[in-house]
Amino acid sequence: MGYECKAHISLFKTQIQKQMKKIGLFYSFNTNKTAKNASKIKKAFGDTVEIENVNVEEVDEETFLSYDNMVLGVPTWFDGELPNYWDEFMPAIEDLKLKGKTVALFGLGDQVGYPENFVDAIGILAKALEERGAKVIGLTSTEGFTFERSAALRNDQFLGLALDIENQAALTDDRIKTWVKQLKTEFK
Repeated sequence: MGYECKAHISLFKTQIQKQMKKIGLFYSFNTNKTAKNASKIKKAFGDTVEIENVNVEEVDEETFLSYDNMVLGVPTWFDGELPNYWDEFMPAIEDLKLKGKTVALFGLGDQVGYPENFVDAIGILAKALEERGAKVIGLTSTEGFTFERSAALRNDQFLGLALDIENQAALTDDRIKTWVKQLKTEFK
């Protein structure tokens, strides 16, 4: 690759960085599966976007509000519940004004073991954020999934990236790459 080509690529990356605001990537640092997929998401964005990892178990309202663009990792626990750390932060979210915030959600679920509430936590969190004025982006297709119900659905789309690493681990990396490519066009 010649110098001129490298210079154009560098200029393009700089323009993208200037156009897209810093992203807060919120997830529990104490999880294995969610943390691993958060790392894959950050890597898929590449070095064209500034992304800061934020431990949701230690987040406060001021830190949460300091990001205009956010990616939130939320696995579904048990029978369609938020994990404790998100559940404990919900009262704070309910008091926040989130107009002007853009949020993308990704969540882990088990469509075979819990088909009645597959990735419900995405829907619970999306609803709470939208009710406070946030814009939820990154909706994805339900194609390729088999489940009975999900609180994460709107117009036959998930309100974020649904991942089932228990039953479809081989599809995860491609789903992440496709989703991040979509987010690059939806985040401002």
